[in-house]
Amino acid sequence: MNRKTFVAAARAAFPHTLPVMAGYLVLGFGFGLLLQSKGYGVGWALLMSVFIFAGSMQYVAVDLLATGAGLISAALMTLMINARHLFYGIGMLVRYRDMGKAKPYLIFGLTDETYGLVSHLDPPEGVPAEQFYFAITLMDQLWWIIGSVAGALFGQVAALPTEGVDFAMTALFLVIVLDNLMKQETRGSTLAGMACSLLCLLIFGADGFLIPSMLLITAVLLAARRFGRCASGEGGSV
Repeated sequence: MNRKTFVAAARAAFPHTLPVMAGYLVLGFGFGLLLQSKGYGVGWALLMSVFIFAGSMQYVAVDLLATGAGLISAALMTLMINARHLFYGIGMLVRYRDMGKAKPYLIFGLTDETYGLVSHLDPPEGVPAEQFYFAITLMDQLWWIIGSVAGALFGQVAALPTEGVDFAMTALFLVIVLDNLMKQETRGSTLAGMACSLLCLLIFGADGFLIPSMLLITAVLLAARRFGRCASGEGGSV
């Protein structure tokens, strides 16, 4: 990777990552603080944020570590919580098609917020797309690492109550849902997702509704998309 062009890519990417920085420093801090309260120090916060980097799953992992959960339980929990990333990946197939050596890291670092940036941003003129998206992904992860390490360090020197800290990611997703409900273009899909989730919750219960709800949401949205195309005369045989 050419150093000069990467510096240009990083400069172009930096302003776009500032909103993510504002959220990740706070959420990462909460994760580090919670992890420290369970007896896991700064090293754990650093390693988990470098090699796992899955915000909501890292919060859940704190309890998994504290309760000594087995590998199978941890794997199933990870699958249920991060199943939504399958849909992100599908949406990035074309944009990430020619990313070369950067592709594995771009896939690894595709969080909710990073997806929100790279899915609609095009690189500035003269900046290679591979380096631009790599810089965005790397900076977003750095903000999370800084926040989580700072939270763990702070937890070492100040014994603060951590009740409610684990609700931070839930609160973030609630804000996202409310924001989508306020937008006309996303209100229908958001309501459809809520209805599918509620139905699966009633059928499968709280412990097993996540994966069925994801599958049902996908089927409903695909059907709605196809119906919309047919209604507008764009449909055709499959």
